[in-house]
Amino acid sequence: MSRLRRLLEPPAPFVMNPREPKDFPLGRRNLYIGGAGNLVRGYINLDLLYAPGLDVMADAHQLPFPEGVFQRVECDAVLEHVRDPRRVVEEIRRVLAPGGYAHFVTPFCHPFHAYPTDFHRFTIEGLKEVTSGMEVVAEGWRTGPTATMLVFVIEYAKLLLPWKAWRVLAHGVLGWTLFPLRYLDLLLLRLPQAGRLGNHCYLWVRK
Repeated sequence: MSRLRRLLEPPAPFVMNPREPKDFPLGRRNLYIGGAGNLVRGYINLDLLYAPGLDVMADAHQLPFPEGVFQRVECDAVLEHVRDPRRVVEEIRRVLAPGGYAHFVTPFCHPFHAYPTDFHRFTIEGLKEVTSGMEVVAEGWRTGPTATMLVFVIEYAKLLLPWKAWRVLAHGVLGWTLFPLRYLDLLLLRLPQAGRLGNHCYLWVRK
């Protein structure tokens, strides 16, 4: 049944910005916050709730590590779920080694999603403010305006009727029908105005 579900699941309604840098150096120790059950090679995988593949279960507001032990920290789609983003960023800064890099990805135009809670949305400028005190080395939009529109259209359709079967049907039919439009973002993400409806933004900082 799970194999059938995977076959029927539509493609994601977004494409990643190919210009987002990913080649900042890994060190001997690296931390991935919010990896859940994903396999994150080369990292210690930390999350709040247990999932298979997790290395450490802990609250990002109080990371259980000494100062300066990680060369790189990934914080991907996490800050919107924490009560105090500044505290989490300060903890990341604390555990980073001097010269180490942190990578933040956060939503801007994106539906509510509680895993287990959902508190915040960020522009690039807002993300810079939260991470002030570290040097910004790269910034931009990971997913663009088309991703925003597709995600909201699908979620809107799922709201129209209260039945779970309808939500599954709307997700599948619209997901498969609309996903080719996502490639428009490969063009739109080149425009400076893309951030007006950007879906997720990113920031690379150095301690």
